[in-house]
Amino acid sequence: MAKSDGGGRRVLEFYSGIGGMRYSLMKAGVNAQVMEAFEINDIANDVYQFNFRHRPYQGNIQSLTAADLDKYAADAWLLSPPCQPYTRQGLQKDTGDARAFSFLQILELIPFLLQPPSMLFVENVVGFETSDTHAKLIEILGKTNFITQEFILSPLQFGIPYSRPRYFCLAKRKPSSFVNEVWNSQLIQSPRPLFEPFDTVANDGDLSQEDGLKLFQSCQPIENFLELKNTGNDIDVESVTSVTGLSNDVECDSLDQYYVPSSLVERWGSAMGILASLIG
Repeated sequence: MAKSDGGGRRVLEFYSGIGGMRYSLMKAGVNAQVMEAFEINDIANDVYQFNFRHRPYQGNIQSLTAADLDKYAADAWLLSPPCQPYTRQGLQKDTGDARAFSFLQILELIPFLLQPPSMLFVENVVGFETSDTHAKLIEILGKTNFITQEFILSPLQFGIPYSRPRYFCLAKRKPSSFVNEVWNSQLIQSPRPLFEPFDTVANDGDLSQEDGLKLFQSCQPIENFLELKNTGNDIDVESVTSVTGLSNDVECDSLDQYYVPSSLVERWGSAMGILASLIG
């Protein structure tokens, strides 16, 4: 398997955005080098460049050819394609949505690669797993000697105070294999915490309200996941106020300014999720 000049795995990052996937690699301590990132949005690329001193390839991914991808000899691909074709707000047009075309094009290139990746990681919204695009993903991976494991997971299961579930697909090209082979070719969806051994996870459906509260309370404070430039213990309240425009003595009756306008609810309410606070 090809290695980067630094000895780690060679990685391509598609739909790189501001670099969430790359940041995850760094935080996880994976010995890997991002050979190239691909993103069409100029503003996202500005942020990515600021974060990593590397500006992604900016252009339509649909213009890439098998020869273009082969030259990177990548071990792994990270893909976070546009989610709008599979969301309620995006009207769930699936493969009929132009924003799905580039991902479909990448999938179609895999059988023609002379140096296909050994691993793929795909992330998207819940709803992707029932789409035609998903069916095409699984079909092509199966035809090109990949084994897959799929999951729908919530950050709450990892102790992170954020409740939005996401779809994940892990794929390895044979002869590579997964440790828990019983999960091969399955979609695992469980609301239970993942701190316990993996073999205890089951498709138990939704948690009870009591169990959900316990799961929420088991999470670390959100401040533990924030990285601030100011390493001191004190926060400059005046500077925060100048940025946010909020005064230090906000009264309860001023909370009206934060209500979602009824006109917005009427227009987009079907695409909104309602979150009830678990804190009194």
